[in-house]
Amino acid sequence: MALAIFDLDNTLIGNDSDFLWGEFLVQNNYVNADEFAAQNAQFYEDYKAGTLDIIAYQRFALKPLSEQSMETLERWHKQFMETFIEPIVLKKAQAAVDRHKAQGDRVMIITATNTFITRPIGLRYGITELLGTEGEIVNNRYTGEVEGIPTFQAGKVTRLNEWLAQENETLEGSYFYSDSHNDLPLLEIVDQPIIVDGDDTLLALAKKRNWPSISFR
Repeated sequence: MALAIFDLDNTLIGNDSDFLWGEFLVQNNYVNADEFAAQNAQFYEDYKAGTLDIIAYQRFALKPLSEQSMETLERWHKQFMETFIEPIVLKKAQAAVDRHKAQGDRVMIITATNTFITRPIGLRYGITELLGTEGEIVNNRYTGEVEGIPTFQAGKVTRLNEWLAQENETLEGSYFYSDSHNDLPLLEIVDQPIIVDGDDTLLALAKKRNWPSISFR
């Protein structure tokens, strides 16, 4: 049995769930549309460029959660899944997940996106193990602050190492599927890095290192 790790955004799904959640909030007038949309777009450009301030972004993303009850957020997320996520679920990604499960591998998602957005998406693929950025919750409400280390860039490695120690697991035979150069720290420590619909920076590096490159699209 090996550990098969998947990135989520633009890997298992055909877009970025964090960005799309922002679009969902804007389209439904759950936030100040003009201001929020502009900030959301800028943060996404920063992410693609590898210059994202992850704490600043997560505070931005968690603020709308802090302004609503859990019941309201759950209702919103069901609508989000139906309208934004279902159309970008990828059959080839599901097949890869199912293949790893069939050969007895332990499957998990590691994503920089917060777990409120991503856990239901993981479950949609039948994946129950998830490491994502955690929003602080006090008295059953989000506070708008980040709890612990965000699972972004080197933070993915830190959080994974903590999980490995807790679960008495190793990276022997491990896989990591990702599209983004932001995931290079984790791609470099698994036994089998696999590039999925990679960005230009990652594709160039993968070619130099002879890493396999595939598409789920």
